[in-house]
Amino acid sequence: MAQSTVVKIPLSGKEITVPTGLFINNEFVPSVDSNEFIKPVNPATEEAICSVVAASVKDIDVAVAAAREAFRTSWGKNVTGFERSRLINKLADLIERDAQELAELETLNNGKPVKIARDFDIGDTIQCLRYYAGWADKIVGQTIEVDNKTKIAFTRHEPIGVCGQIIPWNYPINMWSWKVAPALACGCTIVMKPSEVTPLTALKLCELVKEAGFPPGVINTVPSLGSIGGAALAAHPDVDKVAFTGSTVTGRKIMEAAKGNIKKVSLELGGKSPHIIFESADLDQAANWVALGIGYNTGQDCTAGSRLYVQEAIYDKFVALLVGKMKELVVGNGFDDASGAGPVVSKTQYDRVWSYIEAGKQAGAKVAVGGEKRQGKGYFVDPTIFTDITSDMKIVQEEIFGPVLTVGRFKTEEEAISLANDTTYGLGAGLHSNDASQCIRVSSALEAGTVWINQYNILNNNVPFGGKKQSGIGRELGSYALEEYTSVKAIHWNFGEKLGWPL
Repeated sequence: MAQSTVVKIPLSGKEITVPTGLFINNEFVPSVDSNEFIKPVNPATEEAICSVVAASVKDIDVAVAAAREAFRTSWGKNVTGFERSRLINKLADLIERDAQELAELETLNNGKPVKIARDFDIGDTIQCLRYYAGWADKIVGQTIEVDNKTKIAFTRHEPIGVCGQIIPWNYPINMWSWKVAPALACGCTIVMKPSEVTPLTALKLCELVKEAGFPPGVINTVPSLGSIGGAALAAHPDVDKVAFTGSTVTGRKIMEAAKGNIKKVSLELGGKSPHIIFESADLDQAANWVALGIGYNTGQDCTAGSRLYVQEAIYDKFVALLVGKMKELVVGNGFDDASGAGPVVSKTQYDRVWSYIEAGKQAGAKVAVGGEKRQGKGYFVDPTIFTDITSDMKIVQEEIFGPVLTVGRFKTEEEAISLANDTTYGLGAGLHSNDASQCIRVSSALEAGTVWINQYNILNNNVPFGGKKQSGIGRELGSYALEEYTSVKAIHWNFGEKLGWPL
Protein backbone atom coordinates (compact mmCIF):
# COMPACT_ATOMS: atom_id res chain seq x y z
CA MET A 1 0.00 0.00 0.00
CA ALA A 2 1.25 3.51 -0.81
CA GLN A 3 1.85 5.45 2.38
CA SER A 4 0.01 8.56 1.16
CA THR A 5 -3.16 9.55 -0.61
CA VAL A 6 -4.62 12.66 -2.21
CA VAL A 7 -7.76 14.25 -0.77
CA LYS A 8 -9.83 16.96 -2.42
CA ILE A 9 -10.98 20.01 -0.50
CA PRO A 10 -14.67 20.88 -1.01
CA LEU A 11 -15.62 24.08 -2.83
CA SER A 12 -12.07 24.98 -3.89
CA GLY A 13 -11.27 21.58 -5.38
CA LYS A 14 -7.75 21.92 -4.00
CA GLU A 15 -5.85 18.64 -3.60
CA ILE A 16 -3.76 17.83 -0.51
CA THR A 17 -1.42 14.89 -0.22
CA VAL A 18 -1.96 13.16 3.12
CA PRO A 19 0.34 10.52 4.65
CA THR A 20 -1.56 7.38 5.57
CA GLY A 21 1.16 5.19 7.13
CA LEU A 22 2.59 5.04 10.61
CA PHE A 23 5.31 7.62 11.27
CA ILE A 24 8.24 5.86 12.95
CA ASN A 25 11.89 6.92 12.79
CA ASN A 26 11.01 9.79 10.43
CA GLU A 27 9.46 7.47 7.84
CA PHE A 28 5.89 6.56 6.94
CA VAL A 29 5.66 2.78 7.16
CA PRO A 30 3.02 0.03 7.04
CA SER A 31 2.02 -2.00 10.06
CA VAL A 32 4.36 -4.84 10.90
CA ASP A 33 1.53 -7.34 11.36
CA SER A 34 -1.90 -5.82 10.69
CA ASN A 35 -4.09 -5.12 7.68
CA GLU A 36 -6.54 -3.02 9.67
CA PHE A 37 -7.38 0.53 8.58
CA ILE A 38 -9.00 3.61 10.05
CA LYS A 39 -11.46 5.42 7.80
CA PRO A 40 -11.85 9.05 8.91
CA VAL A 41 -15.11 10.70 7.86
CA ASN A 42 -16.04 14.22 6.79
CA PRO A 43 -18.73 15.09 9.38
CA ALA A 44 -20.33 17.67 7.09
CA THR A 45 -21.06 15.10 4.37
CA GLU A 46 -20.87 11.76 6.25
CA GLU A 47 -18.48 10.50 3.55
CA ALA A 48 -15.23 8.60 4.19
CA ILE A 49 -12.15 10.68 3.37
CA CYS A 50 -9.47 8.00 3.00
CA SER A 51 -7.95 4.96 4.74
CA VAL A 52 -5.17 5.24 7.32
CA VAL A 53 -3.05 2.41 8.68
CA ALA A 54 -4.24 1.32 12.13
CA ALA A 55 -1.34 0.51 14.43
CA SER A 56 -1.25 -2.80 16.26
CA VAL A 57 0.26 -3.59 19.64
CA LYS A 58 3.47 -4.70 17.89
CA ASP A 59 3.59 -1.38 16.03
CA ILE A 60 3.42 0.40 19.38
CA ASP A 61 6.41 -1.69 20.49
CA VAL A 62 8.35 -0.62 17.39
CA ALA A 63 7.50 3.05 17.90
CA VAL A 64 8.45 2.94 21.59
CA ALA A 65 11.76 1.28 20.72
CA ALA A 66 12.46 4.03 18.17
CA ALA A 67 11.67 6.70 20.76
CA ARG A 68 13.89 4.99 23.34
CA GLU A 69 16.82 4.77 20.92
CA ALA A 70 16.47 8.46 20.04
CA PHE A 71 16.30 9.40 23.70
CA ARG A 72 19.45 7.39 24.36
CA THR A 73 21.48 8.65 21.38
CA SER A 74 20.31 11.79 19.56
CA TRP A 75 17.94 13.56 21.95
CA GLY A 76 17.44 13.48 25.70
CA LYS A 77 20.67 14.62 27.38
CA ASN A 78 22.58 14.45 24.09
CA VAL A 79 21.39 17.75 22.62
CA THR A 80 21.56 21.23 24.07
CA GLY A 81 18.59 23.36 25.02
CA PHE A 82 19.69 25.83 22.35
CA GLU A 83 19.37 23.14 19.67
CA ARG A 84 16.01 21.96 20.97
CA SER A 85 14.82 25.57 20.88
CA ARG A 86 16.04 26.03 17.31
CA LEU A 87 14.21 22.93 16.07
CA ILE A 88 10.96 23.73 17.87
CA ASN A 89 11.01 27.25 16.44
CA LYS A 90 11.68 25.84 12.98
CA LEU A 91 8.67 23.55 13.34
CA ALA A 92 6.53 26.55 14.34
CA ASP A 93 7.73 28.42 11.25
CA LEU A 94 6.74 25.53 8.98
CA ILE A 95 3.29 25.24 10.55
CA GLU A 96 2.82 28.98 10.06
CA ARG A 97 3.85 28.59 6.40
CA ASP A 98 1.31 25.79 5.86
CA ALA A 99 -1.45 27.16 8.10
CA GLN A 100 -4.10 27.40 5.39
CA GLU A 101 -3.56 23.87 4.12
CA LEU A 102 -3.49 22.42 7.63
CA ALA A 103 -6.70 24.31 8.47
CA GLU A 104 -8.46 22.93 5.41
CA LEU A 105 -7.41 19.40 6.31
CA GLU A 106 -8.55 19.94 9.89
CA THR A 107 -11.94 21.13 8.68
CA LEU A 108 -12.29 18.21 6.30
CA ASN A 109 -11.72 15.70 9.10
CA ASN A 110 -13.06 17.52 12.19
CA GLY A 111 -15.76 19.80 10.73
CA LYS A 112 -14.85 23.07 12.46
CA PRO A 113 -14.78 26.23 10.30
CA VAL A 114 -11.56 26.82 8.36
CA LYS A 115 -11.22 30.33 9.78
CA ILE A 116 -11.46 28.97 13.34
CA ALA A 117 -8.98 26.17 12.66
CA ARG A 118 -6.51 28.52 10.99
CA ASP A 119 -6.72 31.65 13.13
CA PHE A 120 -7.34 30.08 16.55
CA ASP A 121 -6.31 26.41 16.69
CA ILE A 122 -3.28 26.68 14.42
CA GLY A 123 -2.47 30.23 15.48
CA ASP A 124 -2.39 29.07 19.10
CA THR A 125 -0.36 25.98 18.14
CA ILE A 126 2.34 28.19 16.62
CA GLN A 127 2.40 30.35 19.75
CA CYS A 128 2.54 27.27 21.99
CA LEU A 129 5.55 25.87 20.16
CA ARG A 130 7.35 29.21 20.29
CA TYR A 131 6.56 29.63 23.97
CA TYR A 132 8.16 26.29 24.84
CA ALA A 133 11.02 26.86 22.43
CA GLY A 134 11.83 29.78 24.71
CA TRP A 135 11.89 27.46 27.71
CA ALA A 136 14.16 24.81 26.20
CA ASP A 137 17.42 26.44 27.34
CA LYS A 138 16.04 27.73 30.65
CA ILE A 139 15.24 24.52 32.52
CA VAL A 140 17.27 24.90 35.69
CA GLY A 141 17.62 23.33 39.12
CA GLN A 142 18.68 24.69 42.49
CA THR A 143 21.93 24.98 44.42
CA ILE A 144 21.23 24.14 48.07
CA GLU A 145 23.40 25.03 51.03
CA VAL A 146 24.27 22.04 53.20
CA ASP A 147 27.59 22.94 54.88
CA ASN A 148 29.60 25.71 53.29
CA LYS A 149 32.87 24.25 54.53
CA THR A 150 32.45 20.65 53.36
CA LYS A 151 29.33 19.95 51.29
CA ILE A 152 26.93 21.26 48.70
CA ALA A 153 23.83 19.84 47.04
CA PHE A 154 22.21 20.72 43.76
CA THR A 155 19.31 19.53 41.66
CA ARG A 156 18.96 18.77 37.99
CA HIS A 157 15.64 18.68 36.13
CA GLU A 158 16.18 15.85 33.69
CA PRO A 159 13.94 14.73 30.81
CA ILE A 160 11.68 11.97 32.05
CA GLY A 161 12.20 9.83 28.93
CA VAL A 162 9.80 8.26 26.44
CA CYS A 163 6.33 9.80 26.57
CA GLY A 164 3.14 8.22 25.29
CA GLN A 165 0.76 11.01 24.31
CA ILE A 166 -2.91 10.37 23.54
CA ILE A 167 -4.90 13.27 22.12
CA PRO A 168 -8.62 13.81 21.40
CA TRP A 169 -10.62 14.67 18.31
CA ASN A 170 -12.04 18.05 19.33
CA TYR A 171 -8.78 20.01 18.87
CA PRO A 172 -6.53 17.68 16.86
CA ILE A 173 -3.75 20.17 16.04
CA ASN A 174 -3.99 22.29 19.18
CA MET A 175 -3.88 19.31 21.57
CA TRP A 176 -0.93 17.95 19.56
CA SER A 177 1.04 21.10 20.35
CA TRP A 178 0.04 21.12 24.03
CA LYS A 179 1.56 17.66 24.39
CA VAL A 180 4.51 17.88 22.00
CA ALA A 181 5.90 21.35 22.80
CA PRO A 182 6.76 20.97 26.52
CA ALA A 183 7.95 17.39 26.01
CA LEU A 184 10.38 18.43 23.30
CA ALA A 185 11.55 21.46 25.27
CA CYS A 186 12.48 19.19 28.18
CA GLY A 187 14.29 16.68 25.94
CA CYS A 188 11.73 13.87 25.95
CA THR A 189 10.89 11.66 22.97
CA ILE A 190 7.32 10.97 21.93
CA VAL A 191 4.98 8.27 20.72
CA MET A 192 1.83 10.13 19.69
CA LYS A 193 -1.54 8.43 19.30
CA PRO A 194 -4.04 10.76 17.65
CA SER A 195 -7.74 10.02 17.87
CA GLU A 196 -8.90 7.38 15.43
CA VAL A 197 -11.65 9.85 14.47
CA THR A 198 -9.27 12.65 13.42
CA PRO A 199 -5.80 11.29 12.55
CA LEU A 200 -5.10 13.29 9.37
CA THR A 201 -3.51 16.50 10.67
CA ALA A 202 -1.28 14.66 13.15
CA LEU A 203 0.13 12.68 10.23
CA LYS A 204 0.49 15.78 8.07
CA LEU A 205 2.41 17.50 10.87
CA CYS A 206 4.90 14.63 10.81
CA GLU A 207 6.05 15.75 7.38
CA LEU A 208 6.94 19.09 8.94
CA VAL A 209 8.68 17.39 11.87
CA LYS A 210 11.00 15.69 9.39
CA GLU A 211 11.45 18.85 7.32
CA ALA A 212 12.36 20.82 10.45
CA GLY A 213 15.26 18.45 11.04
CA PHE A 214 14.31 16.53 14.17
CA PRO A 215 16.36 13.32 14.50
CA PRO A 216 14.59 10.04 13.67
CA GLY A 217 12.59 8.62 16.55
CA VAL A 218 12.09 11.88 18.46
CA ILE A 219 8.43 12.14 17.40
CA ASN A 220 6.59 9.00 16.28
CA THR A 221 2.89 8.91 15.35
CA VAL A 222 0.76 5.77 15.50
CA PRO A 223 -2.93 6.18 14.59
CA SER A 224 -4.80 3.37 16.29
CA LEU A 225 -8.01 2.47 18.05
CA GLY A 226 -7.91 3.64 21.64
CA SER A 227 -8.57 0.14 22.93
CA ILE A 228 -5.47 -1.08 21.09
CA GLY A 229 -2.88 1.67 20.68
CA GLY A 230 -3.93 3.80 23.64
CA ALA A 231 -4.13 0.81 25.96
CA ALA A 232 -0.74 -0.47 24.76
CA LEU A 233 0.93 2.89 25.39
CA ALA A 234 -0.59 3.24 28.84
CA ALA A 235 0.61 -0.22 29.88
CA HIS A 236 3.94 -0.27 28.02
CA PRO A 237 6.87 -1.05 30.35
CA ASP A 238 9.28 1.16 28.38
CA VAL A 239 7.08 4.27 28.39
CA ASP A 240 8.09 6.60 31.23
CA LYS A 241 5.12 8.95 31.13
CA VAL A 242 1.67 9.02 29.56
CA ALA A 243 -0.31 12.19 28.89
CA PHE A 244 -3.98 11.90 27.98
CA THR A 245 -6.77 14.28 27.10
CA GLY A 246 -10.24 12.79 26.82
CA SER A 247 -13.06 11.29 28.83
CA THR A 248 -12.96 10.58 32.55
CA VAL A 249 -13.94 6.95 31.88
CA THR A 250 -10.88 6.42 29.67
CA GLY A 251 -8.69 8.36 32.10
CA ARG A 252 -9.48 5.83 34.81
CA LYS A 253 -8.47 2.99 32.50
CA ILE A 254 -5.18 4.71 31.72
CA MET A 255 -4.37 5.15 35.41
CA GLU A 256 -5.08 1.47 35.98
CA ALA A 257 -2.90 0.39 33.03
CA ALA A 258 -0.05 2.72 34.02
CA LYS A 259 0.48 1.04 37.39
CA GLY A 260 2.55 -1.75 35.81
CA ASN A 261 5.76 0.29 35.79
CA ILE A 262 4.42 3.14 37.96
CA LYS A 263 4.75 5.56 35.04
CA LYS A 264 4.04 9.23 35.49
CA VAL A 265 0.51 10.16 34.36
CA SER A 266 -1.16 13.47 33.53
CA LEU A 267 -4.85 13.54 32.65
CA GLU A 268 -7.04 16.34 31.28
CA LEU A 269 -10.52 14.87 31.47
CA GLY A 270 -14.16 15.82 31.29
CA GLY A 271 -16.08 18.74 32.69
CA LYS A 272 -19.53 20.05 33.45
CA SER A 273 -18.51 23.62 33.98
CA PRO A 274 -20.74 26.19 35.69
CA HIS A 275 -21.18 29.76 34.44
CA ILE A 276 -22.70 32.25 36.91
CA ILE A 277 -24.35 35.59 36.05
CA PHE A 278 -24.81 38.00 38.94
CA GLU A 279 -27.26 40.89 38.75
CA SER A 280 -24.49 43.52 38.64
CA ALA A 281 -22.96 42.08 35.46
CA ASP A 282 -22.84 43.74 32.05
CA LEU A 283 -25.62 41.55 30.66
CA ASP A 284 -24.90 42.05 26.97
CA GLN A 285 -21.25 41.15 27.40
CA ALA A 286 -22.11 38.27 29.71
CA ALA A 287 -24.50 36.87 27.09
CA ASN A 288 -21.75 37.03 24.47
CA TRP A 289 -19.38 35.08 26.71
CA VAL A 290 -22.04 32.52 27.61
CA ALA A 291 -22.80 32.00 23.92
CA LEU A 292 -19.09 31.52 23.25
CA GLY A 293 -18.78 29.20 26.22
CA ILE A 294 -21.32 26.71 24.89
CA GLY A 295 -21.30 27.47 21.15
CA TYR A 296 -17.57 27.52 20.42
CA ASN A 297 -16.38 24.36 18.69
CA THR A 298 -20.05 23.30 18.67
CA GLY A 299 -19.86 22.66 22.40
CA GLN A 300 -17.20 19.97 21.93
CA ASP A 301 -14.99 21.39 24.63
CA CYS A 302 -13.99 19.97 28.01
CA THR A 303 -14.45 23.41 29.57
CA ALA A 304 -17.74 24.20 27.80
CA GLY A 305 -19.85 26.36 30.09
CA SER A 306 -22.74 23.92 29.94
CA ARG A 307 -24.44 24.79 33.27
CA LEU A 308 -25.62 28.38 33.45
CA TYR A 309 -26.94 29.92 36.67
CA VAL A 310 -28.56 33.38 36.54
CA GLN A 311 -29.54 35.55 39.50
CA GLU A 312 -33.31 35.65 39.88
CA ALA A 313 -33.72 39.42 39.48
CA ILE A 314 -32.31 39.36 35.94
CA TYR A 315 -33.24 35.81 34.94
CA ASP A 316 -36.00 36.47 32.39
CA LYS A 317 -34.20 39.42 30.80
CA PHE A 318 -30.94 37.52 30.49
CA VAL A 319 -32.46 34.34 29.06
CA ALA A 320 -34.29 36.36 26.38
CA LEU A 321 -31.03 38.15 25.53
CA LEU A 322 -29.09 34.88 25.38
CA VAL A 323 -31.64 33.16 23.15
CA GLY A 324 -31.27 36.02 20.67
CA LYS A 325 -27.48 35.66 20.73
CA MET A 326 -27.60 31.91 20.14
CA LYS A 327 -29.91 32.35 17.16
CA GLU A 328 -27.20 34.48 15.54
CA LEU A 329 -24.63 31.66 15.56
CA VAL A 330 -24.42 30.04 12.12
CA VAL A 331 -23.82 26.30 12.36
CA GLY A 332 -22.86 25.10 8.90
CA ASN A 333 -20.24 23.62 6.63
CA GLY A 334 -16.79 24.59 7.84
CA PHE A 335 -15.78 25.63 4.32
CA ASP A 336 -18.49 28.31 4.30
CA ASP A 337 -17.07 31.61 5.58
CA ALA A 338 -20.42 32.45 7.18
CA SER A 339 -20.19 29.48 9.56
CA GLY A 340 -19.21 30.19 13.15
CA ALA A 341 -19.46 26.53 14.10
CA GLY A 342 -19.50 23.24 12.23
CA PRO A 343 -21.07 19.82 12.68
CA VAL A 344 -20.23 17.60 15.61
CA VAL A 345 -17.38 15.30 14.75
CA SER A 346 -19.01 11.91 14.16
CA LYS A 347 -22.19 9.87 14.00
CA THR A 348 -21.40 8.50 17.45
CA GLN A 349 -21.17 11.99 18.89
CA TYR A 350 -24.27 13.15 16.99
CA ASP A 351 -26.31 10.30 18.44
CA ARG A 352 -24.93 10.95 21.92
CA VAL A 353 -25.86 14.64 21.86
CA TRP A 354 -29.35 13.93 20.59
CA SER A 355 -29.90 11.27 23.23
CA TYR A 356 -29.28 13.95 25.86
CA ILE A 357 -31.57 16.46 24.15
CA GLU A 358 -34.37 13.89 24.14
CA ALA A 359 -33.62 12.99 27.77
CA GLY A 360 -33.95 16.67 28.71
CA LYS A 361 -37.33 16.91 27.04
CA GLN A 362 -38.57 13.73 28.70
CA ALA A 363 -37.42 14.96 32.11
CA GLY A 364 -39.58 18.06 31.75
CA ALA A 365 -36.99 20.71 30.93
CA LYS A 366 -38.26 23.45 28.60
CA VAL A 367 -36.55 24.06 25.25
CA ALA A 368 -35.95 27.80 24.86
CA VAL A 369 -34.19 27.48 21.49
CA GLY A 370 -33.02 24.61 19.29
CA GLY A 371 -33.88 21.03 20.09
CA GLU A 372 -35.04 20.11 16.57
CA LYS A 373 -33.18 17.89 14.13
CA ARG A 374 -32.22 19.14 10.70
CA GLN A 375 -32.96 17.30 7.51
CA GLY A 376 -30.24 16.20 5.11
CA LYS A 377 -26.63 15.07 5.39
CA GLY A 378 -24.14 16.10 8.02
CA TYR A 379 -23.91 15.77 11.81
CA PHE A 380 -25.28 19.25 12.47
CA VAL A 381 -26.70 20.15 15.89
CA ASP A 382 -28.08 23.62 16.44
CA PRO A 383 -27.45 25.28 19.83
CA THR A 384 -30.05 24.10 22.29
CA ILE A 385 -30.97 25.84 25.56
CA PHE A 386 -33.00 24.17 28.32
CA THR A 387 -34.73 26.11 31.09
CA ASP A 388 -36.95 24.91 33.97
CA ILE A 389 -34.27 22.46 35.03
CA THR A 390 -33.70 20.59 38.29
CA SER A 391 -30.31 19.58 39.62
CA ASP A 392 -30.99 15.86 39.38
CA MET A 393 -31.65 15.91 35.62
CA LYS A 394 -29.29 13.90 33.44
CA ILE A 395 -28.63 16.94 31.24
CA VAL A 396 -27.49 18.88 34.31
CA GLN A 397 -25.31 16.17 35.83
CA GLU A 398 -23.58 14.52 32.86
CA GLU A 399 -21.13 15.86 30.28
CA ILE A 400 -22.86 16.11 26.89
CA PHE A 401 -20.01 17.47 24.75
CA GLY A 402 -22.27 19.31 22.36
CA PRO A 403 -23.99 22.72 22.08
CA VAL A 404 -26.52 22.02 24.84
CA LEU A 405 -26.92 24.49 27.71
CA THR A 406 -28.99 24.13 30.88
CA VAL A 407 -30.13 27.34 32.63
CA GLY A 408 -31.02 27.52 36.30
CA ARG A 409 -31.66 30.40 38.66
CA PHE A 410 -30.42 31.44 42.11
CA LYS A 411 -31.16 34.09 44.72
CA THR A 412 -28.00 34.49 46.78
CA GLU A 413 -24.26 34.29 46.21
CA GLU A 414 -24.06 31.30 48.56
CA GLU A 415 -26.71 29.46 46.57
CA ALA A 416 -24.85 30.15 43.30
CA ILE A 417 -21.63 28.71 44.71
CA SER A 418 -23.44 25.64 46.02
CA LEU A 419 -25.09 24.99 42.64
CA ALA A 420 -21.85 25.55 40.76
CA ASN A 421 -19.88 23.11 42.93
CA ASP A 422 -22.58 20.41 42.81
CA THR A 423 -20.67 18.25 40.31
CA THR A 424 -18.06 15.51 40.30
CA TYR A 425 -16.04 17.57 37.79
CA GLY A 426 -13.76 20.53 38.39
CA LEU A 427 -12.17 21.71 35.14
CA GLY A 428 -13.51 25.21 34.50
CA ALA A 429 -15.94 27.76 35.89
CA GLY A 430 -16.95 31.31 35.06
CA LEU A 431 -18.65 34.26 36.72
CA HIS A 432 -19.80 37.72 35.65
CA SER A 433 -20.07 40.53 38.17
CA ASN A 434 -19.07 44.18 38.49
CA ASP A 435 -18.63 43.79 42.24
CA ALA A 436 -14.86 43.37 42.73
CA SER A 437 -15.16 41.85 46.19
CA GLN A 438 -17.71 39.37 44.93
CA CYS A 439 -15.41 38.38 42.07
CA ILE A 440 -12.65 37.49 44.53
CA ARG A 441 -14.95 35.70 46.97
CA VAL A 442 -16.67 33.56 44.37
CA SER A 443 -13.59 32.74 42.30
CA SER A 444 -11.94 31.54 45.51
CA ALA A 445 -14.92 29.36 46.43
CA LEU A 446 -15.42 27.70 43.04
CA GLU A 447 -13.97 24.18 42.82
CA ALA A 448 -12.24 24.30 39.44
CA GLY A 449 -8.73 24.34 38.01
CA THR A 450 -9.52 27.43 35.92
CA VAL A 451 -11.92 30.25 36.80
CA TRP A 452 -12.79 33.05 34.38
CA ILE A 453 -14.09 36.40 35.62
CA ASN A 454 -16.08 38.51 33.11
CA GLN A 455 -14.93 36.29 30.22
CA TYR A 456 -14.99 32.59 29.40
CA ASN A 457 -12.96 29.85 27.72
CA ILE A 458 -9.94 32.02 26.92
CA LEU A 459 -6.63 30.25 27.55
CA ASN A 460 -3.06 31.49 27.30
CA ASN A 461 0.04 29.41 26.66
CA ASN A 462 1.85 30.94 29.63
CA VAL A 463 -0.98 30.20 32.11
CA PRO A 464 -1.41 26.68 33.52
CA PHE A 465 -4.50 24.62 32.70
CA GLY A 466 -5.90 21.49 34.34
CA GLY A 467 -8.61 20.10 36.54
CA LYS A 468 -9.69 19.11 40.03
CA LYS A 469 -11.81 16.17 41.19
CA GLN A 470 -12.71 13.89 38.26
CA SER A 471 -11.48 16.43 35.69
CA GLY A 472 -7.93 15.17 35.94
CA ILE A 473 -4.47 15.46 37.45
CA GLY A 474 -1.43 17.44 36.38
CA ARG A 475 -1.17 20.69 34.46
CA GLU A 476 -0.66 21.69 30.86
CA LEU A 477 0.60 25.04 29.55
CA GLY A 478 2.79 27.55 31.33
CA SER A 479 5.94 26.66 33.21
CA TYR A 480 3.91 24.14 35.23
CA ALA A 481 3.75 21.79 32.22
CA LEU A 482 7.52 21.40 32.31
CA GLU A 483 7.17 19.59 35.63
CA GLU A 484 5.16 16.87 33.87
CA TYR A 485 8.08 16.04 31.56
CA THR A 486 11.02 16.23 33.96
CA SER A 487 12.26 14.29 36.95
CA VAL A 488 14.25 16.01 39.66
CA LYS A 489 17.60 14.50 40.57
CA ALA A 490 19.29 15.60 43.82
CA ILE A 491 23.10 15.45 43.82
CA HIS A 492 25.02 15.59 47.14
CA TRP A 493 28.65 16.63 46.73
CA ASN A 494 31.08 16.14 49.60
CA PHE A 495 34.26 18.11 49.01
CA GLY A 496 35.63 18.35 52.54
CA GLU A 497 34.18 15.99 55.15
CA LYS A 498 36.34 12.99 56.13
CA LEU A 499 34.53 9.91 57.37
CA GLY A 500 36.03 8.12 60.28
CA TRP A 501 35.75 4.36 60.56
CA PRO A 502 34.57 2.26 62.32
CA LEU A 503 31.43 3.99 63.50
